[in-house]
Amino acid sequence: MASTKKGGEEIDLALHLFSIAGALNSTRDLDFLLQKIGAAAEKLTDSEASSIMLVSDDRRSLFFRVASGDQAKTKVLRTMTLPIGQGIAGEVARTRKPEIVNDAAKDPRFAGRFDKASGFVTRSLLCVPMMFRDELVGVVEVLNKRSGQYGPAHAELLSSLAGVASVAVTNARVIADQKNFFSHVLETLVAVIEAERPALLGYPARAARLACEIGRVSGVDDYDYRMLYYAGLLHKLGYAGLRNPRLLAEFGATGPAEELVPQLSARMLEGIRMIEGALPAIRHHKERWDGAGFPGRLKGADIPAGARVLGLVEAMEGLRAAGLSGAQLGAQALKEARAGAGSRFDPEVVEAFAALLESQGGTW
Repeated sequence: MASTKKGGEEIDLALHLFSIAGALNSTRDLDFLLQKIGAAAEKLTDSEASSIMLVSDDRRSLFFRVASGDQAKTKVLRTMTLPIGQGIAGEVARTRKPEIVNDAAKDPRFAGRFDKASGFVTRSLLCVPMMFRDELVGVVEVLNKRSGQYGPAHAELLSSLAGVASVAVTNARVIADQKNFFSHVLETLVAVIEAERPALLGYPARAARLACEIGRVSGVDDYDYRMLYYAGLLHKLGYAGLRNPRLLAEFGATGPAEELVPQLSARMLEGIRMIEGALPAIRHHKERWDGAGFPGRLKGADIPAGARVLGLVEAMEGLRAAGLSGAQLGAQALKEARAGAGSRFDPEVVEAFAALLESQGGTW
């Protein structure tokens, strides 16, 4: 009978791990994943509650990331920390070994202040470390076994779930660090662009915003919307490349030539996977609908869709640079856009721009 029960627990564990692994690949919400892991831990160990504590950046203490129970009380817990080495969870963090405590009231290490803060009464607990490549990520706890006592088998179950949790936390942190780095790199590149020409001050953000607004009116999907944003921000980066002899030599140029800016911009951004979908728009935004543009003399629908949007955006923002503003800017922009429809600009992009102006009171 005991063997049958153990086999059932192993099947349950496998199913939960598959479910959590699937969620790990389909959501970016770390708290959702950790709550799912906590719920699985409670079910598999027949426990009343669970919590997951992570290591602080200075690696000196633990803090609550998720805890089951009343939302108002768990919010209080999330403001509290536990020094590593103190309390049962702190001891687990220090030794990196599971701890089973079936009578918390008699354990001198028990940190009762968390019960006081949350209103929860801990009778028993099982705590295991979360490890990723020999690095401590945090600890996972289950509290108050409903029947019987916690034992080594429960520690094994919880350790398996803790392994999945450690991957989720580590991945989330890596992604957050990458996003932080990428956003700062974008800010740096925008600053470089704005420093190249006085007229470019504020231009990248305006161009990105207008490109995205036209894309939204046109009904582009989320990916193309993001690529329009990056293209709008960065398509003038090539101005910085005009002062680089090595880059100019790649295009057979012996000196700076403004018509090289689109190609230089794209060349300088090659290899950045997060924005690779923006490169065709950047490289070809000087093409014309009638085929008289550059660098590829592309015509009509052969011009990348993002480049058609960006070409119009650049022209419209050029009117702002010429000193127009407000209703005067909107009226002249609409007149120039419609005059160039079918020759300079994609007629559908022009109509999307016109719809945008109408929806925003004649300006943008």
